[in-house]
Amino acid sequence: MNLEIKEYTKDRIGDVLDFERRLREEEDFWGWEINDAYIQTVEKSFDDNAFETSISLLAYVDGKVVGRIDSTMIASHFDGLKKAYLDWICVLKSYRHQQVAQHLLMKLIQRWKMQGVDTLIALTASNDEAQRFYKSIAHSEMRDIGIWIDINQYESF
Repeated sequence: MNLEIKEYTKDRIGDVLDFERRLREEEDFWGWEINDAYIQTVEKSFDDNAFETSISLLAYVDGKVVGRIDSTMIASHFDGLKKAYLDWICVLKSYRHQQVAQHLLMKLIQRWKMQGVDTLIALTASNDEAQRFYKSIAHSEMRDIGIWIDINQYESF
């Protein structure tokens, strides 16, 4: 397998949309619809300065995206250190167990290390396959419990 890792840039949105379509063909349980609103939001994100501390990488095989990883920096005055949050890692089912996710993760870690980040934090998916992957990552430990808080549900203050 000839695997190539490339940065996710605005001109590669079409490649990612193809990946998302293929992902749903292989496993039809993803929680969001690929529609015009989704595409417009993603397109706008590449022009928004708030995303300057984000890293998104794509795994290509034979010119097609087979996996992706998305992350962002967390810079906090809590301890004065820079950490990163692993927001998303996904590989087409037909390419799993071929080291695609590991290559994406190692490239991401390399990029963060060059920027002075010392810790990568992830909320892990609860399915067994994802748990096996996360538990196999060297130099890591499972700790704390994640919570997602829907800020839009709060009334105005």
